[in-house]
Amino acid sequence: MQQFIDAAPGIRLWTEQRGAPGAPPLLLIMGAQATGVGWPDALVDALAAHHRVIRYDHRDTGRSTWPFEEHPYRIADLAEDVIAVLDGLGIERAHIVGMSLGGMLAQMVLADHPDRVLSATLIGTSALSTTPYTRPDGSTVPVDELPGIAPEVLELWARPVEDHGPAAELRRRIEHWRVLAGDQLPFDAAFFHALEERVIEHTGHHRTGTAHGRAEHDGMLRTEQLARNQVPTLVVAAPAEPVFPPPHPQHLAQCVNGAHVVEIPGMGHALPPAVLGPLADAILTHTGATGPAGATGATDVTGADTTTA
Repeated sequence: MQQFIDAAPGIRLWTEQRGAPGAPPLLLIMGAQATGVGWPDALVDALAAHHRVIRYDHRDTGRSTWPFEEHPYRIADLAEDVIAVLDGLGIERAHIVGMSLGGMLAQMVLADHPDRVLSATLIGTSALSTTPYTRPDGSTVPVDELPGIAPEVLELWARPVEDHGPAAELRRRIEHWRVLAGDQLPFDAAFFHALEERVIEHTGHHRTGTAHGRAEHDGMLRTEQLARNQVPTLVVAAPAEPVFPPPHPQHLAQCVNGAHVVEIPGMGHALPPAVLGPLADAILTHTGATGPAGATGATDVTGADTTTA
């Protein structure tokens, strides 16, 4: 079921729901400039077997309002949109799953609206905290000395995005996914081609937005609030992650009180078919919908360091 939510004056957000209406709600929060249909259907359907799953388009993506050029907003406003979606759908509390920027928005919701969250799953993101990382040997690393974004990703992001038509844009997006997916799993170009074709069809055009990269980022830190967190929180570790490489997941789990880490073998900063089963299993185990995750490949590595499955 699709529905538009009025999140703020002049701002309408597209939402879609799958699963039994009476099942525990689970809200999917995508990354920067990514539409809700960026969550692969196979993952959504696996989660919807146990949950009322909601995915939505951020402002300036998909079928939601594209207001930034006339009315700039802050990243913090995108976090408040999460609450607006829950309010608009009449949901008091939900499990939330955030990827990349969506994982940062989820942290802000954890910090600012913990009463609205049943559990949180954070994927491919970094901590909104100034707390140093503590290595297994007890030594510490300042946040600004943690590993940065891989050079090949930075090089790709530095290229100007020019409109040479839909076919060229599709090729650019597939190359983007090739780099983001990392180097531990075979790259499934056909899967990402079909995904981006659907995104373009859903959006109604092939233009790439840049609003989230230009939005005001100040005021995102939540160091003290995350350290006091009481909401069950899962951090997904991706060993091939090129944007927030290890030990970012371990650092995040140290910053969010009570969080634990599960590694998805071979995963990078993308959601190819090979990781969807283990990821769904890890999320459903965390929300209490199913039993232990180990049978499908996700490895619980709760603690300060990551092990290899």
